[in-house]
Amino acid sequence: MRLLSLYSGGKDSTYALVKAKEMGHDISCLLTLHPETDASLLFHYPNSWVTSYLGEAMCIPSFGFAARSGTKEDELKSLEQAIIAVKSLHEIHGVVHGGIFSTFQSDIVQRICCKHNLTVIAPLWHIQQSEYMDLLLEKNFDVKIVSVSAMGLDEGWLGVSLNREALHRLKHLSQKYCFSVSFEGGEAETLVIDCPIFYKRLQVRKAKIRWDGQRGIFEILEVALVEK
Repeated sequence: MRLLSLYSGGKDSTYALVKAKEMGHDISCLLTLHPETDASLLFHYPNSWVTSYLGEAMCIPSFGFAARSGTKEDELKSLEQAIIAVKSLHEIHGVVHGGIFSTFQSDIVQRICCKHNLTVIAPLWHIQQSEYMDLLLEKNFDVKIVSVSAMGLDEGWLGVSLNREALHRLKHLSQKYCFSVSFEGGEAETLVIDCPIFYKRLQVRKAKIRWDGQRGIFEILEVALVEK
């Protein structure tokens, strides 16, 4: 089946794309929505512009659209209009997304796809979260934390690439402070720097940390694709 990937550049949308390919689907294109602010209910805010580079790294066409932020209906309308626009350019039969437990996000995607006769593929739905995080490392995903907004996750986590040691600390903190170890509740956001289906690796050449005392962003200013 030819699929459109709802793509943020983070671990979940990237791994969902990988799983969809393993299931035999063809990823026709990537779709990224760029929200106006970090108050978006549905879309990733930090570094969303980088997804065009990740599309190039995977040799998959990518599309980006501005999204109105603020209300559920505004964001639903932005997503629906973007899907309609891409559907007019590419023959797609379904949409793949990286949702794990968020019925809010899943219901919106289901609603739009049902309206436009598209199948929804959600390979990560209700995956065991701790095992999933282990699996990312086993599959050689290079995942960088680019925002934090939960008690227990301080400024020191911004820009950290997940490895065994970091994941061990993360699991401990998730139990201590009662947050989702996979960040399903928005406790943090990630960016995939490399994974098995990337033909080139993303290199972060310039970045800065923005921290307000409670939450922060690893703001990427310059990137390049380099040979692996």
